[in-house]
Amino acid sequence: MNFEEVKADENEYLMHTYGRFNAALVRGKGAKAVDVNGKEYIDFTSGIGVNSLGFCDDGWVKAVTEQAETIQHMSNLYYSPVQIKAAKKLCQLSGTDKALFCNSGAEANECAIKLARKYSFDKYGKGRNKIITLINSFHGRTVTTLSATGQEVFHNYFFPFDEGFEYAEANNIDDVKAHVSDEICGIFIELIQGEGGVMPLKPEFVKEICGICAEKDILLMVDEVQTGISRTGSFLCCENYGIKPDIITLAKGLGGGIPIGACLCSEKLSEVFTPGTHGTTFGGNPIACAAAYEVLSRVASEEFLSEVRKKGEYIAEKLSTFPNVREIRNAGMMIGIVTEKDNAKEVAAKCVENGLLILTAKNLLRLLPPLTITYEEIDKGLEILKSVMGE
Repeated sequence: MNFEEVKADENEYLMHTYGRFNAALVRGKGAKAVDVNGKEYIDFTSGIGVNSLGFCDDGWVKAVTEQAETIQHMSNLYYSPVQIKAAKKLCQLSGTDKALFCNSGAEANECAIKLARKYSFDKYGKGRNKIITLINSFHGRTVTTLSATGQEVFHNYFFPFDEGFEYAEANNIDDVKAHVSDEICGIFIELIQGEGGVMPLKPEFVKEICGICAEKDILLMVDEVQTGISRTGSFLCCENYGIKPDIITLAKGLGGGIPIGACLCSEKLSEVFTPGTHGTTFGGNPIACAAAYEVLSRVASEEFLSEVRKKGEYIAEKLSTFPNVREIRNAGMMIGIVTEKDNAKEVAAKCVENGLLILTAKNLLRLLPPLTITYEEIDKGLEILKSVMGE
């Protein structure tokens, strides 16, 4: 099929839920992709932070293939050694006590919300079930995680939305305090608001939230769906802030391209869920867990993390000399570019035409390259971006 045939079939058979760029990808290796017409692209997106090891990494392919040839799925009514191995590795790397696997970031956040509410119900009874989230946050597209998302643009069409969320201004501790009451069981934050425009929280703001949570037995919940799995130069972004949340959620880069999410908790929450209180058919799927274990075995060493930081700094330094750049927001390989001309969407579309895959968030360009991208691939992609931004 050529591109026009692909586009025609997509228009006829798929719901129109995505604004797609004009590229139909069929294969890839590392940070390079190829479309149906044989055109090559440098990938600065990693599938929105998913392909942490790039396209079709040899070790990742081997792990997935071997597991697929052994057992591809089993019910969670039975013990799964590969699931347990992945959970052990994840808990050890994150410093948490227990893990629950699911299929996406939204599901991980749903799990976190249920976990927080049940903890509070078990300890305090009914009526202490509200969660504070931050304005400009994004936590998913299910009805509940849309409700948790602190952006009015998402609170439309799908009424009635779930109750139980209060929205406070990011980096405004007084506004957070104004929402704290005896009804609050958790404060749910992204340390860097990715979909909100790569907006980091200030360390002092996060520290004060930790103090409030400790004082009032409110659970500190951190959404690391986009920032986790070494994306910001530490295994978890929490490490950059020196904090130990009660609940952490992960997805995206965890499976390196296979759908998997995880909700992690501290010891005091380790016995909150009991059989029947939460679960999922596909959560902890053996293939997904084999993929996750391979990723976890690769991305958490200091050598690997140091390279992520160096590459992120290298990209940011190069970008600072580009035309049409007003501001750069970066942490490791999570980079936002505010353009002078406020034309991020036009730049992104033009980049695709010229062989570079790139993202946007709000009104800025967003880069989430594979963590394994080479400097040669970085330079080639930046050359395309510079040319486009100079037009």
